[in-house]
Amino acid sequence: MINITLPDGSVRQYEKGTSAHQIALSISEGLARNVLAAEVNGQVWDSTRPIEEDSSVKLLTWNDPEGKTTFWHSSAHLMAEALEALYPGTKFGIGPAIETGFYYDVDFGEKEFSSDDFKAIETKMIELAKQKEIFTRESVSKADAIKYFTDKGDEYKLDLIEGLEDGKITFYTQGQFTDLCRGPHIPNTGFVKAVKLMNVAGAYWRGDETKKQLTRIYGVTFPKASELTEYLAMIEEAKKRDHRKLGKELELFMFSEKVGAGLPMWLPKGTALRERLVNFLTKAQSKSGYEQVVTPHIGNKNLYVTSGHWDKYGKDSFQPIKTPQEGEEFFLKPMNCPHHCEMYKFKPRSYKDLPVRFAEFGTVYRYEQSGELHGLTRVRGFTQDDAHLFCMPEQVKDEFKKVIDLVLFVFKSLGFENYTAQISLRDPDNKSKYIGSDENWKLAESAIVEAAQEKGLNTVVEYGEAAFYGPKLDFMVKDALGRKWQLGTIQVDYNLPERFELEYTGSDNLKHRPVMIHRAPFGSLERFVAVLIEHCAGNFPLWLSPEQFTILPISEKYEDYAKKVLDELNNSDIRGLIDYRDEKIGRKIRDAEVKKIPYMLIIGDKEMAEGKVSVRKHGTGDLGEMTLEEFNNLLIKEITV
Repeated sequence: MINITLPDGSVRQYEKGTSAHQIALSISEGLARNVLAAEVNGQVWDSTRPIEEDSSVKLLTWNDPEGKTTFWHSSAHLMAEALEALYPGTKFGIGPAIETGFYYDVDFGEKEFSSDDFKAIETKMIELAKQKEIFTRESVSKADAIKYFTDKGDEYKLDLIEGLEDGKITFYTQGQFTDLCRGPHIPNTGFVKAVKLMNVAGAYWRGDETKKQLTRIYGVTFPKASELTEYLAMIEEAKKRDHRKLGKELELFMFSEKVGAGLPMWLPKGTALRERLVNFLTKAQSKSGYEQVVTPHIGNKNLYVTSGHWDKYGKDSFQPIKTPQEGEEFFLKPMNCPHHCEMYKFKPRSYKDLPVRFAEFGTVYRYEQSGELHGLTRVRGFTQDDAHLFCMPEQVKDEFKKVIDLVLFVFKSLGFENYTAQISLRDPDNKSKYIGSDENWKLAESAIVEAAQEKGLNTVVEYGEAAFYGPKLDFMVKDALGRKWQLGTIQVDYNLPERFELEYTGSDNLKHRPVMIHRAPFGSLERFVAVLIEHCAGNFPLWLSPEQFTILPISEKYEDYAKKVLDELNNSDIRGLIDYRDEKIGRKIRDAEVKKIPYMLIIGDKEMAEGKVSVRKHGTGDLGEMTLEEFNNLLIKEITV
C-alpha cells in the first residue's frame, strides 16, 4: 500500500500503482468525470499514470490553471491529428499550450494555407473528439524515436530529438496520431466539446530568421460550448478596447514608418495624460524619500560590459554606435541601472546616508524583432519609471516592503484591484544563466519571500523567471476583461554592487557592500498606458483624463459666454475646451461621447441668462443645470474619490 496525501492534509491508503483517476473515483464519480490531470509531488501527470510510491496528489480540473494547460496542450495534438488526416504529409514543429489556448507550428510543404481552411479543421477536430480517443503514453529509446520520425520524414521532430537524453523520451498517441511529447495529457479527446481556430501567422523554426518559416495556427477549445460563446464575446469586447484603435481615435499616440517601427510618438493629448502619470508618481516618490535624477540616452560600451548586460544581451540588441575616435563605442541605453550605479559612486557613502533612492523616468532602447512589435505593449523605445535603492543588508526587507506599498498605491489609484504577486526565482537546475554567488541569491530570494508574506500578498512562485542578476517580485494584474498583464516589478540585486565595486563605510569604520533594489511600479509608461486604455476602455479616471469637459454652445452667439466659462473653470485647474464647430448640438454631443470626454457643458439662452451650464456626463446623460461653482465642486468631489 502507498500513502496519498491530499491538498486538505488528509492521508488515504491505496494499492501501489493506483492512478489519480482511481483516487478521484474513490472520492466521487462526479469528481472523476472532471479530472483532467493530477499534480503528483509538484509535477503534473496524466491522471491515468500509475503512482508507485507515497505521494502528495492534487486532482486538476478545468478550474485549475494546470488543468487548462493540459486541456489546451491536448487540443494542440487533436488539431495536429486533424491536420494530418486532412493534409497528408504535413510536418510538425512544436504545439504548446499558451495563456489562452494553444498553437501548432506546421509545414504544409507546397500547400497554400489560410483562415479559409479553419472551418474544415474545426469540423474534423470535433469529429475526432467525439470518438473519445485515449491519450496513451509510451517511453521510447532515442534510436527508436529517430527511426520513427526518419521513416515519417519529419525533420523538425528529428531536430528536437537531437537535444534529448536517451531514456527520457516519450511518445503520446491518440487515434492515428503519434507525437514526440513529455505530456501530460487529458484522459481522452471526449473532454473537448467546442473548438475555434483563431489566427494563422508565420513563425521561423526555432525562432531563427535564417531557418524555414512555418505556419503557426492558433486555436482555443472548451469543455462546454457555452464557454466558447462567452470567450468569443470577450474577444469582441477586447477589439473595441484595443489600445491601438482607441489611441488613434482619442489622438493619444502614433507610429510612423519614417521614424521607425516600435518607436511611439506621443500626441498632445497623450503627452498630457503621460505627464500627469509622471507627476502623480513623482509626488508619491518624493514623499517616500526618492531623489529624481536624469541620465543620458547612451552609454559607453564598457559600462554594459561591467554590468554584464553586454554579455547577456549585446548580440541581440541595437548594435554599438562608433565614434570618429578609433575603438570608441557607445550603446543606446537598454536600462538605467548601470548609470545609477555610477551615480552612487560619485562620492563616498556612509551607513548614515543609506538608503539612497535614485528615481528616473528614463527612456531606454531594446531591439525587438519586427514581428513581435505590438502597439505600446511591445516597442523598441520606452520610458521606465525606474528607481534604484542602495541600502544596507539589514535594510533590504523594510525597503522592499515600502516599495510594495508604493506599487499597491499606484494600482489602487488607477483602478487595478485584481492582481497576483509573482515571486520570480532562479531556475535551480540551470544556474549558469545567472550571475552571482549562491549565497547572495539565497539572501535575495529569502528577502522577497519574507516581505511578500509579511505584506499579506496573494503570491505564486515561478522558478526560472528571475532576472539574470537577481530574483524579483512581478505584479500580474487582471484587467476588466480578466486578461493578465505583468506591470509593476521589484528586484533585489546583490550582484551589480559587486560588479561596480560599490561601497559604504559602516559604523565599524570598515568598507561594506550595499544591496541594490530595482523597482518600477508602472513597468514602462508605454505598456502601462496601453493596459490602462484597455482596462477602462478609454474612460480614464477624471483626474487623468486629458480633457475633463467640453463646452458645447448651441450657436455662435453664445461663444463669448462659453469663453468666459472656460476661463473661469481653467482658473480652478480644471481642463477643458470649447467645440466651436458649426454643427447641431446633437452631433456635438455624439462626437463628445465618442471621444469619451467625461463632461459636456451645454450653453444656450437660458444658461447664459442665468449664468449657469447644462451638464451631461459621458455614459450617463443629463445631470441638469448647475452654477459653475456647483460644477467645479462636482469635479473636485469625483477627483478626490
